[in-house]
Amino acid sequence: MKWLVRILFILVAAFGLVIGALLLMPGDKLGAILAEQVRAQTGRELTLSGDVRLSFWPVLGMETGPVTFGNASWAGPQPMLSANSLAVGVDASALLAGDLRIKRVLAEDPVLRLELSEGRGNWELTVAQSGATVPANEVGTPSAAEPGAITLDRLELTNARLIYVENGEIKMDFANVDLAARWPEIDAPMEMQASMSVPGGSAEVDLTIPDLPAFASGVVTPLELTMTAPGGDIGFSGRVNIAGEMDGKTRIKTSSTEQMLAAFGQGGVSVPYGLGQVANVSSQMTYTKDGRISLRGMSAVLDNNRFDGEADIVISDPPHLTARLNGGDLDLSQIAGTEATSTSTGGGSSAAAPVSEGWSNDPIDASALSLANGNIRLQANSIAVPGMTFGASDLTMSLDRSRAVLKMHPATLFSGQLNGQVVANNRNGLSVGGDLTATGINIQQALSTLGGIERLSGTGSGSLKFLGVGQTENQIMNSLSGSGSLDVESGVISGIDLDRLMGRGNVSGGTTVFNSLTASFTMDGGNLTNEDLLMTLKNYRADGKGRVGLGARDIDYLFTPVALRANSGEGIAVPVRIVGPWSDPSIRPDLTKVIEAAAEGKVKELEQDAKDKVLKKVGDELDTTITDSDQIEDALKSKLEEEAKKGLLKLFGGD
Repeated sequence: MKWLVRILFILVAAFGLVIGALLLMPGDKLGAILAEQVRAQTGRELTLSGDVRLSFWPVLGMETGPVTFGNASWAGPQPMLSANSLAVGVDASALLAGDLRIKRVLAEDPVLRLELSEGRGNWELTVAQSGATVPANEVGTPSAAEPGAITLDRLELTNARLIYVENGEIKMDFANVDLAARWPEIDAPMEMQASMSVPGGSAEVDLTIPDLPAFASGVVTPLELTMTAPGGDIGFSGRVNIAGEMDGKTRIKTSSTEQMLAAFGQGGVSVPYGLGQVANVSSQMTYTKDGRISLRGMSAVLDNNRFDGEADIVISDPPHLTARLNGGDLDLSQIAGTEATSTSTGGGSSAAAPVSEGWSNDPIDASALSLANGNIRLQANSIAVPGMTFGASDLTMSLDRSRAVLKMHPATLFSGQLNGQVVANNRNGLSVGGDLTATGINIQQALSTLGGIERLSGTGSGSLKFLGVGQTENQIMNSLSGSGSLDVESGVISGIDLDRLMGRGNVSGGTTVFNSLTASFTMDGGNLTNEDLLMTLKNYRADGKGRVGLGARDIDYLFTPVALRANSGEGIAVPVRIVGPWSDPSIRPDLTKVIEAAAEGKVKELEQDAKDKVLKKVGDELDTTITDSDQIEDALKSKLEEEAKKGLLKLFGGD
């Protein structure tokens, strides 16, 4: 036994001498030894600065000053990891059993740069890591801890910067991050908490990966994530892989969407009321590594509006959106940035919007047109927009670089059907235009809403092409150009009674019921011009022509009714001139036209009387009856021939 005791004594002494040598060795020498071992095992350069301190039991640990850990040879020149200080400790007894139980990893001011290119990650070391892939049992969960298993009791990064690079392009770059993580057992979930500074405050992240070994080996695994940021929070419960692809239930809830967008680098974005100043969105989400998001079974409550449907989003600048949505009664009346008094024009009732003295000069904020590109199909029971309300409608909105095209197939407006498109272009200043056809439109609702004109009512159809340019409502209305037509089957004009007008010349009060009304018009410089209005009534016909100032909100129009049964069917015309502002136009008979017409008729009567007398006198002289001036020449010729014959007979002795 003596030889055995001596051998043990020698081994203990040798081990003690090694430990003592290491403890007494200068820090730079220890750093050089560690760097050499890391290079041999991983192929990466490890640079340690300052003193290197070691501990051996019960924790085998190391503390250093500034440290850098090199990147993969195919990645960029920047190190994968750098820090002002680093402390690492492992369980010494577990290490003797073949397991790597990391007790602590503490780093101050670290910069962690993760890069992925062509399926390779710079976190994949050249040496095979024990326990990187853990066999799964029959139900897909990790098997019990085996030799070579890796666990983590405590990871802390203070004031860290996290960079993620994919195929040479920086996808994420977060600074001022505090991160803590733990993975105490091989079959326990990995839990991580992170906090980072963002505009307006800080963002807090809680993440749980139930099967870390499977995730690290590239297998799709479950993941739970919640993020709280200024203005709202995000939740995800589903599956994920190491490339960041996701599939699961997602929820986004905001108390201030603008504040939340600013927290993630989208400051200055103005979200109109009705499109989600406050939002609650949930959906089954799929995200792929090429930046595509698919939302199915989506439910979105944006302010007081609710949408259901599906959407596909391509992450870009700006994002590209394709969506199909269904809504109930939607309120988008403040989408232009100011609250508008809407008029109910989708159904049979109407409530006219108040008419002010002029169009608004407040600048129109059309920045929302640049938030995204794409196509959105929307079906809704009703849609309130500034100044009017659509009924049940099927619409498609196309967005392309601050230009929006709204197609209606069809839309319900002013109790009728509207087909065509409206365009809003904010690329180089704001312009609006459209090409529309309408059927079954309530004329009073339309004129009251669009121009504050309430005297004409009826049901009609028509067409309209228009273009307006300007940054305010006033500029647009004063620049309107285009053309159109109107066809009203029957209706009423209030404020004028043609029976009284034709009978006594009094136009104040009363109503006129007409059978049909047709007109075409052109627009230029904010003025609408019409030359061919025709209105038919039971006993009258009315013609009209004149100007309607769409920009100036005034009118100068001559309306001429004709009594068809008067004057032996020739008709009596009493023109009416409508002049003044829309809010209070003057309506009065145009007596100058009546006088001119009467005078013209008298002149014609005198001319005819003189003509009749001349024809009678000539007829008497020629001893014949002449009823037309064209007969005078023939009568004279006949008379001359007759006189010539008489003269010749006398000359030759005839009777």
